[in-house]
Amino acid sequence: MACLDRRDLGLFVLRVGTGAVLVAHGAQKLAGWFGGGGIEGTTAAMEAMGFHPPKHSAVAAGLGEAGGGALLALGLATPAAGAAAAGAMAGAVAVHAPAGFFAQVGGYEYPAFLGFTAAAIGLTGPGRYSLDHATRHVFNQPWMVALAFAGSAVAVAAVVGRRAEGRAAVDPDAT
Repeated sequence: MACLDRRDLGLFVLRVGTGAVLVAHGAQKLAGWFGGGGIEGTTAAMEAMGFHPPKHSAVAAGLGEAGGGALLALGLATPAAGAAAAGAMAGAVAVHAPAGFFAQVGGYEYPAFLGFTAAAIGLTGPGRYSLDHATRHVFNQPWMVALAFAGSAVAVAAVVGRRAEGRAAVDPDAT
């Protein structure tokens, strides 16, 4: 009888819990579940927050959260899943940053925590209790970690930078 590995079990619990929260968060944006606005409501919110094009931004945020979260929960393509979810949360941090850190005043505490957790899982790997392990890590190669996180960083810089430029053009005091 094989001994249960506590570290792999801990990664499994962390992956599934974080992934489930991200799926629910993304489902609000994509499907309007759990009191969310769906694509139409999220598109309007993205436009109000200065993201352009707003519909593409809404779909990307929803897919980064729901898709990245689902893959994290399954432990499949873990580097790409962690990078996608962390990237989506970095965009949310940019929106909430002017309110400060703490969530009770509208700050970035919650999206930062989800982003750091997703990134940590993507960097650490899924553990033994995962689809990546079952498929002999075909979607969890060392080069994928670098590629996924570099791609996510470039995308976040472009999207957040474009938002900041647009906001500055409308309001020079906007950050």
